[in-house]
Amino acid sequence: MPDRASVAYFGAGPSPLPTDVLETAAVSLINHNNSGLSLVEQSHRSALSGQILQSAKDSFLKIINATADTHTVLFMAGGGTLQFSAVVYNLFSLWALKNPERAANGERGFCEYLVTGGWSSKAADEAKRLVGEENVNVVFDSRNYSESKKFGNIPDAGEWKGNLKKGRDSAFVYYCDNETVDGVEFPKGTPVDTLAEDPERIIVADMSSNIISRTFDASKFGIIFAGAQKNIGSTGVTIVVIRNDILTLLTSGGSLPPKLTPQIPVTPVMMHYPTISKAGSLYNTLPIFDVYIAGLTLTRLLQRDESGKTALAQQEEESNLKAKLLYDVLDKYSEIYHVVPAKAVRSRMNICFRILAPGDEAKFIKGGEEIGLVGLKGHRSVGGIRISNYNAVAVESVQKLAQYLEEYAKAALRTSKPRAKL
Repeated sequence: MPDRASVAYFGAGPSPLPTDVLETAAVSLINHNNSGLSLVEQSHRSALSGQILQSAKDSFLKIINATADTHTVLFMAGGGTLQFSAVVYNLFSLWALKNPERAANGERGFCEYLVTGGWSSKAADEAKRLVGEENVNVVFDSRNYSESKKFGNIPDAGEWKGNLKKGRDSAFVYYCDNETVDGVEFPKGTPVDTLAEDPERIIVADMSSNIISRTFDASKFGIIFAGAQKNIGSTGVTIVVIRNDILTLLTSGGSLPPKLTPQIPVTPVMMHYPTISKAGSLYNTLPIFDVYIAGLTLTRLLQRDESGKTALAQQEEESNLKAKLLYDVLDKYSEIYHVVPAKAVRSRMNICFRILAPGDEAKFIKGGEEIGLVGLKGHRSVGGIRISNYNAVAVESVQKLAQYLEEYAKAALRTSKPRAKL
């Protein structure tokens, strides 16, 4: 049986976690803080659980350079997929609360989407299902900018900016910062800089797979959400960060006028941000053990100390380095490997590529597993190879994989003719 140190895991999620975090959590699974009880046996409403929850919230805000004065952190269940619905329910209703006269005349705010991959496509489809296609504006679908009609690139802002609604007519605009299935990531600073040009526009970002891997300006976002199981913790909790002015409007707006109720969907209580916030994320039984793991991971990141650089800036440098190590080898051997996304939008978190020789991908995966490189198989919907390069993947693990990529390519070149590019 292999030990933990001999295995480098590159699965897309649940992701690897730091070993020291798991070791601390393992003790608490049996006997937390010498209480004689497992943490999973503690009441979610106990003082202990409250401290764990508050500590995780405080750490997260500190990492993203925000404060409780400007943003509220919620821990919710249901993953990022639940947030596809929650965002629509809350913000579609918010637009009507902000514009009661227009709503009374039958107007609706548009739910707007930048579609760059499988997850943003699912988010847009959910909005259409909940509020009707007539109230959804797909600003662009990147497949329409590709000859292959597949995901893999992002058009320049100049090509889609004109498709946005005015901020006063928009309930929100959503984008997925990193698409795990398709290996596409928005370059840093985009598209938020373009979207934020209209101060009335509420920007929603799904950062499930690249949260806390690079710095960003939290003040430009209305809502950010992220499933914890990529860079922060285990499955079971989702972090939602909502700007306080939005939460205040949702909380103080009161009930919609009765005549609007049939046109505006009522937000289910477990998706209602004011309800979850008022209850301190404890409206129902929250999995505190999963929050605890997230808190340990966040605390660990904050403990990085280098003069003049924040913990998140340091993590960004490491994430960029790991991605470069892998892409450099893939590009070096372009006769063997084909990186799927366009170079300008390649994900640092999910490196998606193909091996050009037919049938060689299974051989590549098997060879990796034999030396402890696991989790390399691409998503079932697209196939290929996918290296998920999340925060807890050690630089040493990436170096080992880069060496395997190099050795595999050299062996392939010795034994066969170069392949045509895809």
